[in-house]
Amino acid sequence: MKLLVQRVSEAEVIVEGRSVARIGKGLLVLLGLEKGDDAALAEEAARKVAGLRIFEDGAGKMNLSIGEVGGSVLVVSQFTLSADLSRGRRPGFERAMPPEEARPLYEYFAKVVGLLGLRVETGVFAAMMDVSLVNAGPATFWIDLPPSPR
Repeated sequence: MKLLVQRVSEAEVIVEGRSVARIGKGLLVLLGLEKGDDAALAEEAARKVAGLRIFEDGAGKMNLSIGEVGGSVLVVSQFTLSADLSRGRRPGFERAMPPEEARPLYEYFAKVVGLLGLRVETGVFAAMMDVSLVNAGPATFWIDLPPSPR
């Protein structure tokens, strides 16, 4: 499971010319699901995102979580995070979870983030989306969670 987490002052998803999700201060989470990812890993990732202390406190230090600053989370499915670019110039997506398996796990991740007490918006799974954001900082974080060994 790969997550690209961006601290934003605002973010929005537009599908077919219509705004489908919008947040103010918060986190934009681009979520890439890979073969072998499961519900337990989605829960771990949700807790990680909710607990990240990447917002500034009164002293200007990254010390506060999204919940402590009253922000929102926008979750967008992003299978291209699983791209293999090691060969040639065309990305390979062999590691990406098939859409029929990824959709329920994507939805579960967003649900768990909400159950952790955060306001959650989502993009439209498998749609062509225009995602706009104002990256606050800029502050961007890469989270790579390998599946648990079986």
